[in-house]
Amino acid sequence: MADQTSQGAHTAEGDKAYWSANVRIILISLVIWALVSFGFGILLRPLLSGIAVGGTDLGFWFAQQGSIIVFLALIFFYAWRMNKLDKEFGVEEE
Repeated sequence: MADQTSQGAHTAEGDKAYWSANVRIILISLVIWALVSFGFGILLRPLLSGIAVGGTDLGFWFAQQGSIIVFLALIFFYAWRMNKLDKEFGVEEE
């Protein structure tokens, strides 16, 4: 009976660590998303206007193309990192 109680406590601690890591990954992704879309595309656009990319300035490129590319990269990063985290905590899908 003592083993089941200690396993339950261990599982609760493992669940807490899993969700803590999951939330950390989400927060990092959201910060990158906000920096690229709002920061580079809007707020920092005047600073990036002197850098040419593909015939236009870097700020415009981030607002039109770069943010989409970064969003797609974030999706793949999140899926890869969550699969790795799932395996680490033994909750991967088969």
